[in-house]
Amino acid sequence: MRALTKALVSVTTAVGIAAGGLATAGTAMAAPASSAQQQAVSAEVGTLAVVNLGLSTAQAKDWQCWLRALGYNPGTIDGQLGTNSWKAAQRFFTPQGFYNDSIDGIVGPNTIQALQRYLNSRNLGYDLDVDGIAGTRTKAAFAHYADRFSHLC
Repeated sequence: MRALTKALVSVTTAVGIAAGGLATAGTAMAAPASSAQQQAVSAEVGTLAVVNLGLSTAQAKDWQCWLRALGYNPGTIDGQLGTNSWKAAQRFFTPQGFYNDSIDGIVGPNTIQALQRYLNSRNLGYDLDVDGIAGTRTKAAFAHYADRFSHLC
């Protein structure tokens, strides 16, 4: 009986160790990302967060200054249209009926459609398709429009 109990405890222990080892396999052995990998990911995220839609840095600064002059806080005036700049634009577009989504600073199809509607409403002959795609015509119209605010910064 003693030998049977000892064998059963040994088998149970072996199964427990094996199960624990399998449960942590792939996580216990994973090495942390190197500093270079972390910096590359960080730079990529930063790049993805900036969406100038074809504007030069100077034009993006002009757009930011214009939003600020209207009372919409775009954050730092740096020529990089990041989340805060796009939140300000979304807040600007909303009361005019061009944008009816969450104020999240994400430049998705709804934000681009709002920009297209707004640019079309300026009677400057842009005649953009309101399709939510930032194609060459939308980018060119946005750049042309942003040039109008060079005196604000």
